[in-house]
Amino acid sequence: MTSPATASHRIRVGSAPDSWGVWFPEDPLQVPWERFLDEVAEAGYPWIELGPYGYLPTDPARLADETGRRGLSVSAGTVFTGLHRGPEVWDATWRQVADVAELTRAMGAEHLVVIPSFWRDDRTGAVLEERTLTPAQWRTLARQTERLGREVRERYGLKIVVHPHADTHIDTEENVTRFLDATDADLVSLCLDTGHYAYCGGDSVELIETYGERIGYLHLKQVDPAILAEVVAKEVPFGPAVGRGVMCEPPAGVPALEPVLAAARRLDVDLFAIVEQDMYPCPPDKPLPIARRTRRFLRSCGA
Repeated sequence: MTSPATASHRIRVGSAPDSWGVWFPEDPLQVPWERFLDEVAEAGYPWIELGPYGYLPTDPARLADETGRRGLSVSAGTVFTGLHRGPEVWDATWRQVADVAELTRAMGAEHLVVIPSFWRDDRTGAVLEERTLTPAQWRTLARQTERLGREVRERYGLKIVVHPHADTHIDTEENVTRFLDATDADLVSLCLDTGHYAYCGGDSVELIETYGERIGYLHLKQVDPAILAEVVAKEVPFGPAVGRGVMCEPPAGVPALEPVLAAARRLDVDLFAIVEQDMYPCPPDKPLPIARRTRRFLRSCGA
């Protein structure tokens, strides 16, 4: 039986460009990538995600040099997909997946975070498609995601971890569990984002305890309950909700992260726990102090 002290070492904490207000490969409102790398290392995080493809250098040799000399390693890449739309989107999806997966593998990472497409525009709120999938679309989503998991594993040796996300079709407890029940555990794992799951009404500890074998990766995040209540009541899209500060600095919001980390440790598996505090756009001097305080807080939680 693994001791608590040993188990705590299985949680590998990192951060991501998202915590520095980075949502796009290029944007004048974002900090330069060099500053992100400098500050994430200064804040005490040894692991990072690639963020939006093209924000960090895409040449593996250059990126390895830039991260290596700062003592940083890459935990995962990220892709966006709309696999419920059918086989006709596969080729376009695979083109972007292949680029990200190639760089992710070259950086020695083992995970590819897969975020479903938004049913409404995350900035304007324009409705792009129906909020609820049909049974046929659910079946297509499950089969296409399994195919993605199989191909990514066979071609790149990576594991996909699907990220439930606000304003997507994989969001609430009902939809997350439906997705997990419909997919092969050998091919599809979950990136549990504690903030997004709380945003959509879910209980992260309960999900870990019920579907622990499917939890392959963690994003640590909290939501401000008061702002969330207003966002839900007024049906505010995710982007403007972030602008209102719905994702907040821990430990000010929900869910409490110490019980989440304790539940994750009880799984007795290696897990990344990557801090993501959505705050696009934000002043360039805002992220570093938050990142330092968050790292201290997570250490107090045993992470």
